[in-house]
Amino acid sequence: MKTVLRLSFALAAAALVATPAFAQKADVKAEVMNDWAAMKTAMVKITNEMPEDKFGFKATPAQRSYGEQAMHIAGANVNFLKTLGGKTAAPTINPKATSKAEIVKALEDSFDYGTAVLNEQTADSILEQVKVPPFMGGMASRARVANFLIGHAWDIYGQMVVYLRLNGHVPPASQRP
Repeated sequence: MKTVLRLSFALAAAALVATPAFAQKADVKAEVMNDWAAMKTAMVKITNEMPEDKFGFKATPAQRSYGEQAMHIAGANVNFLKTLGGKTAAPTINPKATSKAEIVKALEDSFDYGTAVLNEQTADSILEQVKVPPFMGGMASRARVANFLIGHAWDIYGQMVVYLRLNGHVPPASQRP
């Protein structure tokens, strides 16, 4: 009887332990592509939210203007994405753009370039290291470069939120449907 109870207890305890049936390998490329697409959507929305006559607005004289913030993202995207070694040609972006239409187009083009270069990658090549600037350690995986750019864009997005609010506008993420 004791043996049966012990065996029953052992089986019950084993059944309570959560063990995955199969460990699944993450699809890093798909995750990066999803995050990249979401970042493009967020940046284009917030850039479009400011009226064109306020694209020259600066929170303080030492800061970039609203339009310059968006152009900073476009330029960083293109420059860092070139390190991935893609075959897709980089877009030509006018770093001095001031019109809303030209700035939004540059931003969209930079994200579209990223989509194309990232689509060239395989599950293996996205994990391979490429040469990057020293502040990133000199070498980084292609996935890390993309994630760095996404984080960088979120930083600038936060600054653009302040610019919008200082001009009486509500950022897209805070708008009620």
